[in-house]
Order: sequence, then C-alpha cells, then structure tokens
Amino acid sequence: MKSGRKVVLGIERLCRSHLDLLRAGRVGLVCNQASVDHDLNHSADLLGSLKGVRLTALFGPQHGIRGDVQDNMVETPHALDRETGLPVYSLYSETREPTERMLEEVDLIVCDLQDVGCRIYTFVYTIANCMRAARRLGKRVVVCDRPNPIGGVGVEGNILETEFESFVGQFPLPTRHGMTAGELSKMFNEHWGIGCDLEVVTMEGWSRELWFDETDAPWVLPSPNMPTLDSASVFPGTVHLEGTQMSEGRGTTRPFEIVGAPYVEAGELARQLEGFGLPGVKFRATNFLPTFQKHAGVPCGGVQVHVLEREAYRPVLSGVAIVKSCFDLYGESFRWKEPPYEYVYDKNPFDVIAGSERLRCAIEKGDSLDAIRESWREGLEAFEKTRAEYLLY
Repeated sequence: MKSGRKVVLGIERLCRSHLDLLRAGRVGLVCNQASVDHDLNHSADLLGSLKGVRLTALFGPQHGIRGDVQDNMVETPHALDRETGLPVYSLYSETREPTERMLEEVDLIVCDLQDVGCRIYTFVYTIANCMRAARRLGKRVVVCDRPNPIGGVGVEGNILETEFESFVGQFPLPTRHGMTAGELSKMFNEHWGIGCDLEVVTMEGWSRELWFDETDAPWVLPSPNMPTLDSASVFPGTVHLEGTQMSEGRGTTRPFEIVGAPYVEAGELARQLEGFGLPGVKFRATNFLPTFQKHAGVPCGGVQVHVLEREAYRPVLSGVAIVKSCFDLYGESFRWKEPPYEYVYDKNPFDVIAGSERLRCAIEKGDSLDAIRESWREGLEAFEKTRAEYLLY
C-alpha cells in the first residue's frame, strides 16, 4: 500500500455514506481512467455495484472515457462501454455540454474527474458545462472531490480576461489556482452564477499543503500526456509552449518536462535560463527526438525542467522564462502557433492559453521577467480574497 497521509476520496465517501444522493434517481457519471478508488476500482464499477443505485449513462471528457486519445482537438465518438454496456456520451465531440437527449435517462450527474491544479486543463470546464445543463434541465449535480496534485497553497500567473474565455479557460482564474475541483465547482456555481443544484462530496484527510505523493491516493494519469506528478508540477508553466511552434515534449517520455525546437542550441538556452536565478528549479541542456506531434522525427535542442525544491519553485514564471528566452534568442525562427486552438478560430493560440494578449505582447516588447511577474500581482491579490470564500479544506 502506498504510504502518505490517508485520504478518503470524494467518490469513496459518496459510496459509503451518501447513498441517499445516489438512490434519489437515475445516475449519469462523468469519468475517465483516473476515476478510481484506493483499490483502483473504477467509479463506474463502484456505482454499478451498489444496491438500489441505477447507473444509466457515462460521460467522457477530453481524451475519452479511457484516456486513449493523445492530442488536443481530436474528438472522441459516442459509444457503448464494453465493461458496463452503458451508453458513453462524449463531451469532447460536436458538443462539450450534455444535451437534453443525453440526459433523458439521468436525474443526477455525478462528476469524478482528477484535475491538475492549472486553469489550462479542460476537465473542470466539462464539470461546469454539466452544471449549466443541469440548471437548464432541472437535474442535480454531485462533484466528488480529489486532491489538487500540486498542492492547494500556491497561486500564480495572470488572471484570464473575459474576451479570452475558451474551453481551456471559462472563468477569470489565475494560471495556477490552488483549488480542488470541488472548490472550483462551488466558485463557478455561486460566485460566477451558474446556479445549479450542486452538492460537493468533500475528501477526508486532505489538507492544502499536501502534494499528491504525500497522500496515500493512487495516481492514474488523468490524460495521456500527464503521466506523472512531475508532469503536473511543471505543467502550469510549460503548457504555454502549446501556443508556440516549439515542442512541449509530446512524443517524449517526459511531456512538459522536456521542451525545445530544432533551432534551439541546448547549452545556450540552459545558460540563459539559469541566468534568471529562478528558485527551486534547474534547467538541464538536453537533445531529444519527438516521436509524434510537433517536430516528429526531427532532432530538437532544448532543456529538461528539473524541480529541486517544489515549495520554492514557481512553475508559471519558469514556463514564461522559457518562452521569453526562446523568443529573445531565436527570434528569426521562433513562431507562435497558428489558430485554431481548442475550438477558438479567431485568436492567437498563445493568447487563448494565457487568457490574455498581454503576456505575448510583453514578451514581444522585451519586458523583463520581473516586470511580467509584477503585472500579475494586483489580479492575484483580488483573486485570493474571492478564493478564500470557497476553500473547503
């Protein structure tokens, strides 16, 4: 058994002590491969085995219910689940929100998805979309909470601006929000006015300072390119590389930790990044060969991001430092990604990821890393005051 603080997950508490919720009507479950209990039993099997509980439909987020679709903007089809025989409705298809037809046999939507602690990750917006559908159609939503894998303390980055809302950012959150999916659901519902009939089933034993590996909860990769906690730790920063023509490490065994491009001189980039003196991190020069996605089969130079002191480490600032350094060093070759990105066809993909055009403009103008970080301060201070009202742990 894995060591660490014992945590009772929301799905486990739902099945053990909140059966009244499940027996109140027909149940639809939003889940994927990471929706498991401590014994790695899948949530669909747990709910399906409970006496008096009628599980009628499954709903899959981005990457599919089994997490087998690698890339962004590759939609998953509707299907029948081989294990349960239930219909599987894809919420990363022609629709991102459950339709009235999908919910005909559902009274209660149970959401059990593992978030990674970054605004730029679609699962919490799948939950938000389910909440909107529930409000419109008179259904109830139960969100089963799970740990924020990178802890619930650190908050970092710029606040998303309304005109840049997308499926990777529906609300004015900072890049690293320091909240759980359950806490975010309450904020979406109450502060930003979704207004559905919502119940959050909290965890027992989890506290804000805990990283995932400090709990006894099992790690199952929540998406194909989030294989480890190390990946999640750097993701709030290096996800910005998705908005460029550089490789963010897809097609390597260390996605989001290894980044670069064919034109990058690995040693030069590493020296530039080390010169910033960023806390808790080491940028090691490396060369790699992506097997798929950007620059597949083409040798790339770059760096591997090694987190040495994760409490001191600032992932967002570190990721921005990589983009800024590559823009400054390799301006003739560096390119921003072209649209579309996550169903947005009329905006720069980097701006969609950043939730603002200000970060890109600051990089293009040559603003210092300190100036970029300072530009976040006022928004973060306001967010933390609002965030405090919705913290459950």
